Amino acid sequence: MSRLLYGVHPVLEALAARRREVSAVYTSEDAVEKQARTLGVPCERRTRPELDALAGPGVRHQGAIAVVGEYPYATVEAVVAAVTPPLVLALDSVTDPQNLGALVRSAHMLGAGGVIVPKDRAAQVTPAVVRASAGASEHTKIASVTNLARTLEELKERGLWIVGAVAGGAEAPLPWQVDFRTPTALVIGSESTGLRRLVRKICDLSVRIPTLGQVGSLSAAAAGAVLLYEAARQRKEASP
Repeated sequence: MSRLLYGVHPVLEALAARRREVSAVYTSEDAVEKQARTLGVPCERRTRPELDALAGPGVRHQGAIAVVGEYPYATVEAVVAAVTPPLVLALDSVTDPQNLGALVRSAHMLGAGGVIVPKDRAAQVTPAVVRASAGASEHTKIASVTNLARTLEELKERGLWIVGAVAGGAEAPLPWQVDFRTPTALVIGSESTGLRRLVRKICDLSVRIPTLGQVGSLSAAAAGAVLLYEAARQRKEASP
């Protein structure tokens, strides 16, 4: 089943990654046209009004639309094996496509091997997510699993340390007090309810981000970025 991707960066990254079929590109942007033609992808020059009509009401296409195949989800095994030692970002009930896109972008930029999301009651990779990730989803291994809790138990059996992010709890260690240099699955919950009770019970430990403001907590996307940065910092300092 084909679908449309919108935006210059999503289209360019889909072309560059070549992880899924790009069957056609419609654009008013020189850079997009050049990339498509270089790769032998059929490309048609269209005016902005023509692209507006193709995209539909309210869609911000930035002058680039691509017809692409289904998103190629990865296996959990591929996500775990992508970096050594493993660093996996697992998302528990993150339903907002903007949050998912931002978290995928952070995972890609900060050295995680990939992202694990549940199939039900959670955002999946849609054109909106690709756009929110600035195309990082096209390069990132993302696994969609039937049962996140069971998957986390399996990761634990493989030797990964399961670290759950929590908004409160003065007893939880701070990010720099957690050793992210070991094989780790970092679990981020939804903004409204955080980690589900069963998922939190599976975690080997919790981690909290200290804040100074009056708002209750950081967004899921911001919390994920902070913790992934700390993991990247520790791993960089530990590397030769």
